[in-house]
Amino acid sequence: MREKINVLDVNIEYCSAKQALKAAVEYMDTPATSVIDLVTIEALMYARDDQGYREAIEQSDLVLPGQKDILEAAGITDSRSIRETASQTFLRLWLKYLHRNHCRVYLLVETDEEVDALTGCLTEEYRGIAIVGAAKVAPGTEADDMLVNAINGGEADCVIAILTPPVQEQFIARNRSQINTRVWLGAGKLMEFAYRQKSGKGKVMTFLDRMLFRREIRKNKKRILRCKICGLGLKRDLYTMYRR
Repeated sequence: MREKINVLDVNIEYCSAKQALKAAVEYMDTPATSVIDLVTIEALMYARDDQGYREAIEQSDLVLPGQKDILEAAGITDSRSIRETASQTFLRLWLKYLHRNHCRVYLLVETDEEVDALTGCLTEEYRGIAIVGAAKVAPGTEADDMLVNAINGGEADCVIAILTPPVQEQFIARNRSQINTRVWLGAGKLMEFAYRQKSGKGKVMTFLDRMLFRREIRKNKKRILRCKICGLGLKRDLYTMYRR
């Protein structure tokens, strides 16, 4: 059974990797484009200050936690859930499904390095996947029509986007009705197992992101507590007035 958790006002599915895979496989049998979004700390921090972006995330059919810090922020302590999220179990299961079923995949990336790394990973480890195309999407790009035509021309079963927020969610929110694919998977930068070497800069940025995220979670909990206390005070005052 799938449940919901709320982190920084974003509703996220709380379920096992197998349950998420079952939902994704069912999407492959529907004619409309279904959107799966793996949200990251960076995305949640961005959504905190941008209601439009938050709404774009929640237009997805399936919003999954992409990092274990998100589960921990929601008070989830189940070791299996945390382990599956940390190891990107859903992503791996989904790629295996695409491999076994010889699915056609279109890639959306931001750099040539990502094209080479991701293509190399999929070709080596998931040979059943047919990569029908790849395109670079730069932040601030307005060439939606060209990209949509390229994606549709590839007749892909699944589009895998590894774009930074807010580009990833905003692009699919704008163009969902025009894209002909079964599943759009917004994986962000979580497919890091496709990269053989990680730079020290990336590790430092991840550490800083987590520090800022945890601080924001603490602030949010204090804000909620203050609201509850104020609410109790208001109820007490109303009760006192009523008794008079």
